Amino acid sequence: MKINLWGVRGSIQTSGPETKNYGSRTSCTMVQEDDHLLILDGGSGIQQFNSLNIPNKRIDVLLTHLHMDHIVGLGFFSPFFNPGQEVHLWGPAAPSQNLRSRLSRYLSPPLFPVMLRDLPCTLIFHEIGNSEFGINHFKIKSEYVIHPGPTVGFRVSGKHSVFTYIPDHEPALGRNGIIKDRKWISGFNLASGANLLYHDGQYTNAEYQAKKGWGHSSAEDALLFAYLCNVNKILIAHHDPSHTDTQLSDLFIYLQSHHDYLTDFEMAEEGKEYELP
Repeated sequence: MKINLWGVRGSIQTSGPETKNYGSRTSCTMVQEDDHLLILDGGSGIQQFNSLNIPNKRIDVLLTHLHMDHIVGLGFFSPFFNPGQEVHLWGPAAPSQNLRSRLSRYLSPPLFPVMLRDLPCTLIFHEIGNSEFGINHFKIKSEYVIHPGPTVGFRVSGKHSVFTYIPDHEPALGRNGIIKDRKWISGFNLASGANLLYHDGQYTNAEYQAKKGWGHSSAEDALLFAYLCNVNKILIAHHDPSHTDTQLSDLFIYLQSHHDYLTDFEMAEEGKEYELP
């Protein structure tokens, strides 16, 4: 299983030389095994797909939630404009409107010049929640996690490996931080024993104290979550738009020297590829 990071920034895309190393684009990751692929989230990083020559007639895009940084790239996703393409959009169910209606609020004037209903591709919607489903040979589990609005994370199982993707998540929200009883930890079932975990770590611990309830994690809590879930490796992601490359590198060094968890970790970096066993 190959994992390609196309966008690792959170909240809003950045620009300028101070963020070029870790990347400027917002959430999007491709998972590929054999000739099958999944695209996780539709942030500005999804534009990277347009430069690839992938002949698949069917493309599956799995959305964790509909905040703007996770869907802003959809209007520039080339398969939408291909009459011969079949695009499947998967996203969390909500109590008020269906997935098509909620996405149409963005993909329509005045926010976007092309209406969702006018796209020439064959567009198929799937509403999910605490669900298990298959796409080609991938087995996928989705579960609601702690974040404002209906939000899910994904556990993607391939032939031999498991990749967990929870880019927006605040498992420490509560009176005393992360609950130590694993069965009550938000996202635990998705991440438990995963080969690779991609997880929200937007803030430093000091920043997090003033932003509890915003739906994001400190890097320190992301490491604790990975340790409690017994994952092999965690990519700390959803980097704050105000954090420069230097600040992210300094945070990585700080985490190395102040935490003795045995879990391997890296700061997620746009453009990197990981191959799981």
